[in-house]
Amino acid sequence: MHIFPQLRKVERKYPSEVVVIGVHSPKFPAERETENLRAAVMRYGIEHPVVNDRDFRIWQSYAGRAWPTLFFIDPLGRIIGKHEGEITFNVLDQILRDMVAEFDQKGLLTHQPLPTRPELQQARASPLLFPGKVLADATSNRLFVADSGHNLILVAGFDGVISDVVGCGEPGLQDGDFGAARFQAPQGMTLRGNVLFVADTENHAIRQLDFASRTVTTVAGTGEQATSFHQGGSARQVSLNSPWDLALRDDTLYVAMAGFHQIWAMDLRADTIAVFAGTGYEGLEDGPRDQAWFAQPSGLTLDGETLYVADSETSSIRAVDLGPSGQVRTIVGQGLFEFGDVDGVGDKVRLQHPLGVAWSQGVLYVADSYNNKIKMIDPRTRAATTWLGDGRAGDRDGIGRDARFREPSGVSAANGRVYIADTNNNLIRVADVASAAVGTLSLRRR
Repeated sequence: MHIFPQLRKVERKYPSEVVVIGVHSPKFPAERETENLRAAVMRYGIEHPVVNDRDFRIWQSYAGRAWPTLFFIDPLGRIIGKHEGEITFNVLDQILRDMVAEFDQKGLLTHQPLPTRPELQQARASPLLFPGKVLADATSNRLFVADSGHNLILVAGFDGVISDVVGCGEPGLQDGDFGAARFQAPQGMTLRGNVLFVADTENHAIRQLDFASRTVTTVAGTGEQATSFHQGGSARQVSLNSPWDLALRDDTLYVAMAGFHQIWAMDLRADTIAVFAGTGYEGLEDGPRDQAWFAQPSGLTLDGETLYVADSETSSIRAVDLGPSGQVRTIVGQGLFEFGDVDGVGDKVRLQHPLGVAWSQGVLYVADSYNNKIKMIDPRTRAATTWLGDGRAGDRDGIGRDARFREPSGVSAANGRVYIADTNNNLIRVADVASAAVGTLSLRRR
């Protein structure tokens, strides 16, 4: 689902002048299901009506060509403008301000909000709301959970007992002590000693959580989404674009910069951040790092010498060499419109919008999100196998393919177990590597 954060601002600024209607014309088969669309609407806090155009009837009648596309319709029902691609709020605001002034002067506006019925999240025993990523640390026996829907970071033991809740729960960008800090839909995390780095996705920032001082600090990003491509600079003065996951090697913090379709790198000693791989063009193109193409990279993991990327929009797993050669290569995946659910080797393999990847003991564990599965991939042979899940969306523990998930998006391995952020089930699942037995972690307060 392609989300316009700018439209949320529009609704709040023009509540009785502008009607926003989202039309969801799905690229992936999993996106056609109304229940999956409903979950996405709740996950992203969408307040306007959304139509499920699963058969592309509206798309075709409006001659749609690109995701995303905006149509501007006047009070008489005439199309007066069209914009393809992303747009910044400031530009959109100016367009709408001029339209509102013109049609208000002509007496064509009805200043009355559109009556709508919001989707309500069903309550369940889990304290989580759409957890995006999970990080298991074997050294400290701690589990870190990005409770994205609640704008929190939870810290627990492997037994599920919560030891810390970081953030006040209100969306925003605010540094300070653990209880007062604010996040906005945080996602990927990585740990160095007693410091946790967090990709604060909708704040377009990288945050640092210091467990010794119990403080949160912004270390990269201005809090504003970048409006154009750039090469980076001083970390706190650079605008980022939807950082989705992190990986750490020595003093370099790698960032899956989904909004730019690139991999960035932050030098923690110099406090600088810059493009590491990718031109910014959206697609699948291998080759030297500065010539490669990615498409919404959303998951990162390291084996020491290689950075592995869950490149979600191309339904692929990519490998980025960190050495002098600087090459990007594709392990599995074919391109923007080649996806499915096919095990096998190399070019025969098909995934569907993977969001998470974790390396452990020579194996890549992949959250094959829209297939509701966890796959195992050997990066040397390019062999991919379904490990957990039967492909049907659900909430069921079990052995291997008897288990069921609902759009898992985060994976992390430690102590012979794989921890899974089962996003649309609002759960953390745990799988034993040896037996493939899947259970549900009971998160609870002390």
